[in-house]
Amino acid sequence: MPTDTGPGHLVELNTTQPIWECFYWVAPLVLIGTREADGGHDLAPKHMVTPLGWQNYFGFVCEPRHRTYQNARREGAFTVSYPRPSQLVETSLAASPRDSDGNKPALDALPVFAALGVDAPLLRGGYLFLECALERVIDGFGNNSLVVGRITAARIDPSVQRHADGDPQALLKNAPLLVYLHPERFASIDQSFSFPFPAGMRK
Repeated sequence: MPTDTGPGHLVELNTTQPIWECFYWVAPLVLIGTREADGGHDLAPKHMVTPLGWQNYFGFVCEPRHRTYQNARREGAFTVSYPRPSQLVETSLAASPRDSDGNKPALDALPVFAALGVDAPLLRGGYLFLECALERVIDGFGNNSLVVGRITAARIDPSVQRHADGDPQALLKNAPLLVYLHPERFASIDQSFSFPFPAGMRK
């Protein structure tokens, strides 16, 4: 383990270029589901995703040239599927490139089911499913945009649902979480530790 010898040992990163390939960082890995203009469906893996505040808002980063962005903006809705570590291959297939006709044949191998209140697919076998009405799109983060949805429906597998009297360690052991370690790696989280919050801390 490196020893901290003060700021003099730090390496300066070049901020005229994106810095995010210079180190590993942890992110959720989800599949964003949207409806295509021709009536087909699309699932696309995203890791720049996050709740937005403590209310039911969810956002993901996407490029305007991507179908996910175009579909969500046109249809006014999208879904979010949280895959399990055992679904890594399916999640990877969703990143397959489109063919010359603009189709993504690998999607045919992914088992999906319909959302309840929005017209978009969800990945069968995942553990958490969100349905979102498009709230707003904020363009201008370089080539990227933030797509924000208001969660209108949410469903969870009972095996991952937290309970006040439950054992967090056993919960994660029985239902580990899939995370993305950018760039190009993944991890399965099956243990955790209590965070030492200061006394009196509030949200």
